[in-house]
Amino acid sequence: MQDKITKLFKAVADPTRRDIFHALVIATSALSITQISNQFDMSRQGVTKHIKTLEDAGLVHLDTKGRERFCNANAKPLKELNKWIQFYEQFWDDSLDNLDNYLNTSKHG
Repeated sequence: MQDKITKLFKAVADPTRRDIFHALVIATSALSITQISNQFDMSRQGVTKHIKTLEDAGLVHLDTKGRERFCNANAKPLKELNKWIQFYEQFWDDSLDNLDNYLNTSKHG
């Protein structure tokens, strides 16, 4: 089973999925799959596959009302991705600081 971070990276790796998620984030209300499909030059089935990947990552919630399915964005899981990235950002900042200190000590030592 894929972990949360892997699912999030998979979800945001595709530009179409990022565009779908962005459309949902800026929408003032839930959008139906039909409304989303109309914004993209692809089949409803193609859009549905992208939405499923976003849903698997927790970035989209689906609600069924009558015969239509509605999507809502959920940006909270992106915090997990941000924490993961911040860890490595700190790692590289520390590594570069250590290299800088080493080079400065070596020059003067």
